[in-house]
Amino acid sequence: MMNERDVARDRRAIVKNGLLLAGVLAVPGTVSAAARKLTQRDLRPIGEPPVPAPRAIAVAARPITSPKVVRPDLMRQAMAALDRHAGSITRRDRIAIADMSAPSGQARFHLVDLANGKSQSFLVAHGSGSDPSHTGYLQRFSNAENSNASCEGAFVTADYYVGKHGRSQRLIGLDRTNDNALARAIVVHSAWYANADMIKSHGMLGRSQGCFAVGEGELDKVFALLGPGRMIYSAKV
Repeated sequence: MMNERDVARDRRAIVKNGLLLAGVLAVPGTVSAAARKLTQRDLRPIGEPPVPAPRAIAVAARPITSPKVVRPDLMRQAMAALDRHAGSITRRDRIAIADMSAPSGQARFHLVDLANGKSQSFLVAHGSGSDPSHTGYLQRFSNAENSNASCEGAFVTADYYVGKHGRSQRLIGLDRTNDNALARAIVVHSAWYANADMIKSHGMLGRSQGCFAVGEGELDKVFALLGPGRMIYSAKV
């Protein structure tokens, strides 16, 4: 559970992102116009409207994503985590959100571009220890060694390597709920049991040992969007 300090920090992050989003939705020019009093020069007739001065807009202030793709409450949690771990996450233009409330038969691994608000979604498997009866739904998280379960929280993507699952990407857990991720070899990799044809034949994906396993044909796209130094946020909300 979060202590009072964490709760306060999360609330500040959510308020901050809400204010940024409100700023984007405001009519351009209203802030700068209200910042000074009108003068006689402003009241003179003009031939055409003046061109507004360009404003620098921070990446985080752009529209985040459609709520039809990522549920708003989950998006708020992810943005709060991005703010909370700002010192560890060097690239903040894109994030990945694993919505573990959704079944494995749905595309629930969302790659969100914070600069333009666009998202791409992929199938992703959860760990067998998180779904012992293989229902297709994640039942629980675990950070324990040999649990074969998925763990929750914020991860930062690290380097690529070739291991027993082929091309893979290491992850570093940033929260107490996933800080064993590197030691447990919780990584991003591809697997046959995460391919879309599993849904046609079984109605759900197979299960990993806790890793974020994506379809074999989707790995290149996922790696290209992730890269090192970005956040993956996994939660069941």
